[in-house]
Amino acid sequence: MKPIAISCGEPAGIGPEIAVAAWNAVGRDIPMVWIGDPTHLPDGTDWQAVTTAADAATATAFPVLPRDFGAPRVPGTPNPAHAQGVIDAIADAVALVQSGDASAVCTAPIHKQALIDGADFAYPGHTEYLAALAGRDHVVMMLACDLLRVVPATIHIPLAQVADQLSAATLTDTILITHAALKRDFGIAQPRLAVAGLNPHAGEGGKMGMEEIEMITPTLDALRAEGFDIAGPLSADTMFHPAARARYDAAICMYHDQALIPIKTLDFSGGVNVTLGLPFVRTSPDHGTAFDIAGQGIADATSMIAALKMAANMGQARA
Repeated sequence: MKPIAISCGEPAGIGPEIAVAAWNAVGRDIPMVWIGDPTHLPDGTDWQAVTTAADAATATAFPVLPRDFGAPRVPGTPNPAHAQGVIDAIADAVALVQSGDASAVCTAPIHKQALIDGADFAYPGHTEYLAALAGRDHVVMMLACDLLRVVPATIHIPLAQVADQLSAATLTDTILITHAALKRDFGIAQPRLAVAGLNPHAGEGGKMGMEEIEMITPTLDALRAEGFDIAGPLSADTMFHPAARARYDAAICMYHDQALIPIKTLDFSGGVNVTLGLPFVRTSPDHGTAFDIAGQGIADATSMIAALKMAANMGQARA
């Protein structure tokens, strides 16, 4: 198995700590290589510089492709001077997997404002930047854990803009990308999808909104006619209890919080962010930089470990 390329993320956050903790937990089973400034690693980290990703497979300490970010790390205080280094680490990780030297990309959390302040970062988040690096117009964000997989059809936009951004084309692309990924990356031969409505009670026959009648239902009917196993539009408030979750492999939601609230409630520590529709595997822990606890040695690496395990499984499935 080729190593997973880990981009360092925001140095002032918990990214360096959880990467080292993940190596200590699963590094003997899952080869990985960290791209970043080794001076930003927690004090006392036993790390080893490598010159190629392949060298990581035989590393006896935390394997690092060293980069010089030019300024020290202050836990909890992002430094815009690190911004270009953080962005370049993501691009380097993608380049490794595109060249075949790595099996997948796992990204530690970034701090978007620091990237904007320090390097005029032009993307709303990781997902959009990765799509640009891959030359893809539309990718999909999935949040996954052992209990649930959810996909928001719209991502990082204000709630007031969701209805305008939703369209039959957007919803169709989201469903097709999700369906293909469930087959290719998760080994589900006949994926079952559940699609939430936009409005309370899925519009309740038009009394609470017309999007379900005018756009969502016709879109789903067209896909069902092609043989897709799709339920919906469903009332979102009844989609996530255990009996409902047993009836589908992934839930398609209309906006960010409709998808993320249930999965973070079910498994706050173990959720994984997966980008679907890329020509390579990308996962990430489903949490932020956690500046308030950075550098204190108390960060929970559960989600990073889950992200690495999922990246390894998806990479093997693709191979």
